[in-house]
Amino acid sequence: MVLNWLDTAPRRVLALISVACVAMLAFGMYLQHVVGLEPCPMCIVQRYALIGVAVFAALAGVRGTKGWWMSWAVLALVASGFGAFVAARQSWLQWYPPEIATCGRDFYGMIEHFPIGRAIPMIFRGSGDCAAIDWTFLGGSIANWSFLCFVAMAVVLVVLLVRAGRGHRRDGLAAA
Repeated sequence: MVLNWLDTAPRRVLALISVACVAMLAFGMYLQHVVGLEPCPMCIVQRYALIGVAVFAALAGVRGTKGWWMSWAVLALVASGFGAFVAARQSWLQWYPPEIATCGRDFYGMIEHFPIGRAIPMIFRGSGDCAAIDWTFLGGSIANWSFLCFVAMAVVLVVLLVRAGRGHRRDGLAAA
């Protein structure tokens, strides 16, 4: 049934991925501006990955040639994989916090004061902020849930791309 939906309505699936990303971004803004949680550098990188997935999936859903939408879907998959990597790294930092928990610089401070080649390793090294668990739902932190969402989107995108590559399209999305 689900695979049939991927075959008959791939544009809706891509739109659903975009809407899910926007909903996750809105929830992050709610946690930041209403609840008062400040995002760590890794959280901000995950937000950028969500924006990438949302934009690329939306562009893939726009009617076009098979090569057009598959290219954008691959970029959405790459952004989703990158977001999953960052969320997994943050989850790992939360499970095994650094011995010295320093807050370090904020994301924008790193980008403004250091060359990008030096700032990126600093972001992924994490800090005390990235290891802190300020909010949980069903026992999982924001990073844990973010990882699961990124992986779910990546799985859907992979299935969609594999089935499209095998010629399972029936709705004209594959045709020019």
